[in-house]
Amino acid sequence: MFYHFLYPLHVVWGPLNVFRYLTFRMVMATLTALLISLIIGPWMINKLSQLKANQPIRKDGPQSHLAKEGTPTMGGLLILFAITISTLLWTDLRNQYVWLVLLVTLGFGITGFVDDYKKLTGRNSKGIGGKLKLLVQVGLALAAGTILYLHLDFDTTLSFPFIKQFSPALGLLYLPFVTLVIVGASNAVNLTDGLDGLAIGPVIIASGTYLLFAYLVGHVKIAAYLQIPYVAGAGELSIFGGAIVGSSLGFLWFNAYPAQVFMGDVGSLSLGAALGLVAVVSKHEILLVLVGGVFVVEALSVIFQVASFKIRGQRIFKMAPIHHHYELKGWAEPKIIVRFWIISLVLALLAFSTLKLR
Repeated sequence: MFYHFLYPLHVVWGPLNVFRYLTFRMVMATLTALLISLIIGPWMINKLSQLKANQPIRKDGPQSHLAKEGTPTMGGLLILFAITISTLLWTDLRNQYVWLVLLVTLGFGITGFVDDYKKLTGRNSKGIGGKLKLLVQVGLALAAGTILYLHLDFDTTLSFPFIKQFSPALGLLYLPFVTLVIVGASNAVNLTDGLDGLAIGPVIIASGTYLLFAYLVGHVKIAAYLQIPYVAGAGELSIFGGAIVGSSLGFLWFNAYPAQVFMGDVGSLSLGAALGLVAVVSKHEILLVLVGGVFVVEALSVIFQVASFKIRGQRIFKMAPIHHHYELKGWAEPKIIVRFWIISLVLALLAFSTLKLR
């Protein structure tokens, strides 16, 4: 919005020319989202407490979690609000990728909101049925892939790190691939959201990583130099990524151990979907496995645990997702959280290193 109103006035006042630069608007979007989160956060937490929107605690989980009973959830609403306002203020609203990513993020947010609401009104941790939730997620992701493929005429080739000669074109198979990336990322972040600040830290790191990737693939000269795909218009998603980073930092202020508010599915499902779709548009879908390595391991720990119990009748971990396994082994919650953050940062640095290793 600022871009449309203020940049045209640079012919009258030269300094307004700064609004044409993605880097400036990205930084401002990050700071705007951060300020919105910090300013509105206390009011929203208080309102959620008044509404008794308290997180149901699993009785079969670690006993230390019982002390968290009464902590309000659905704090992801704060993240979504900050992301939306900041994105609308600082992006070029003519960019179709921005609208697609924002609408998909909000769509998954609504799905998470309904799930959280069901949990609260039903006073249990089940929420809406797993099959129904997955069906809605698949529908939203498939719609996003269809828009990319049919309406935006998106390039369906995949880019692999270390193997620049191998770029298969998926064609129609791109639709299920995009669906898998978005739904997988959404649920992986959701599974990671089990300790105070555990999920939001890696989200910040992954968002910052893809903020850079979006900027690079959207710059024709840099993309050519790095031998990565060029996607015209994708650079605007760096502003959206900045909004995620800023809003998530603001949320972390209140979600850090001991948490004053939990994210809830409204936050985790939407943030995961946003990361998945930005990875798709920035043509670094495969690297999401590395950048979001913590999310991948959390999801795989659940899959392996369930499969092992059904096939062998034995569990691999003391409890899944894997962060609960370490809790039951005696690790302090803050130690688990910080170590997972460190791992996320290392994985992000490894992902950056692949930019020239093509």
